[in-house]
Amino acid sequence: MTFRQLLLAIRARWRMTLGIFCAVVFVALLVGLLSPQLYTASATVVVDAKADPVVGMGYATPMSTGYIATQVDIISSQRVAQRTAKLLKLDQSPETIRQWRAAGGQGDVTAWIGSKLQKTLSVTPSRDSSVIEISVSWTDPANAAIIANAFAEAYIDTNIELKVEPAKQYANWFDDRSRALRADLEAKQKRLADFQSQTGIVATDGRLDIETARLAELSTQLVSIQALRQESESRSRQINGDPESMAEVLQSPVIGSLKGDLSRAEAKLHDIATNLGKNHPDYQNTAAEIAGLKARIGDESARIAASLGNNTQVLMRRENDIRAALEAQKKRMLDLTHQHDGVSVLQNDVVTAQRNLDAVTQRLAQSNLESQMEQTNIVLLTKALPPLFRSSPRLSLNLLMGILIGGILSVGAAVFLEMRDRLVREGAELLELLGVPLLGKMPYIKPEARNFRPSPVKLGRVEPSAI
Repeated sequence: MTFRQLLLAIRARWRMTLGIFCAVVFVALLVGLLSPQLYTASATVVVDAKADPVVGMGYATPMSTGYIATQVDIISSQRVAQRTAKLLKLDQSPETIRQWRAAGGQGDVTAWIGSKLQKTLSVTPSRDSSVIEISVSWTDPANAAIIANAFAEAYIDTNIELKVEPAKQYANWFDDRSRALRADLEAKQKRLADFQSQTGIVATDGRLDIETARLAELSTQLVSIQALRQESESRSRQINGDPESMAEVLQSPVIGSLKGDLSRAEAKLHDIATNLGKNHPDYQNTAAEIAGLKARIGDESARIAASLGNNTQVLMRRENDIRAALEAQKKRMLDLTHQHDGVSVLQNDVVTAQRNLDAVTQRLAQSNLESQMEQTNIVLLTKALPPLFRSSPRLSLNLLMGILIGGILSVGAAVFLEMRDRLVREGAELLELLGVPLLGKMPYIKPEARNFRPSPVKLGRVEPSAI
């Protein structure tokens, strides 16, 4: 359908089109006039992004859309609406209770009032800042401002509760946990003290060093005794061969003195034998003296050899004693090391338990401080004031919408009827639709005219191309 055909259809059905248009405009104006007058009051709050002095970290940045959207949802929540109703004491109003009972009286009256208040609330966040606008539409401008300010106050209080309640829960949990950790620490400390009392270990490092030094000293003594014993055994074997060649025999002053006397006696015997002969009594006395000196030298050498053998036995006994003491010291060192390991394990358990208790105690103190916090990062920027002009209904807007909708509906109805019952509105449509040329036109004859005279028929000129 062309635009000209559309105009022809509207002209043909102008009464219906005008009727629909006027009816829609009238309904729009009637709705605007009958609708209750509402006044919108707005309060604004700002989300501060500075660091929390208690927690020690910053809030979410105001540019975070997720954080701002969360705050908008909190303001629009049933919890804030119910808190607003309690702040305004609407749940104690007889008129409100009467309305609630008239509506059925189901559920809680505070929840019912909160649902009603939520329908009047509009929350609009700023696009490029952390400012949130809280708007309330009400039939009375003063009450609209009061409710908007109550919503802002309830939102701030709810924001504080949302931070304090988890902190209280954390504080209770950390308190219970700290008690359990403290009991565990005391049990481990008692276990360590009992083990130290049982083993006699107080200073683990000092006693272990003393025992280690004693073990090293015994090892040194054993090595020295073994060297002396080996040397004594070597000299004892030398006694069986030639005792007089031993160093102890050669270095003995008694044997040296006896050998000197022997040398002098042998020299004297030689002189007597040369001068007096072997049968002389002096010769006999000197020979007897020489024999006595040799016997004394032999006895002294045997005594020295016997002393060396006794020394070897003594050294062997000392070696056995030192070896036994060394083995006992090694066993003591192993036992002491095992005990020290046990003490170290218990001490590590105590240190770990103390560290866990300190960490939980620190978190407990922080949670207790957070649970007592009465500050929030939400600040009331501007209070709502009673509006001077109503926000709805807006008659000019209703009239404009009525005109627009009425025009669309009226034109649409005309097009719909035209498409259902297509009529030829002008001669050019005959050739377009049926392929038949227009030969003439007959004027419109009013039925109520009494003197009917047919007007002369005007024959149109037929183009050769249309035949």
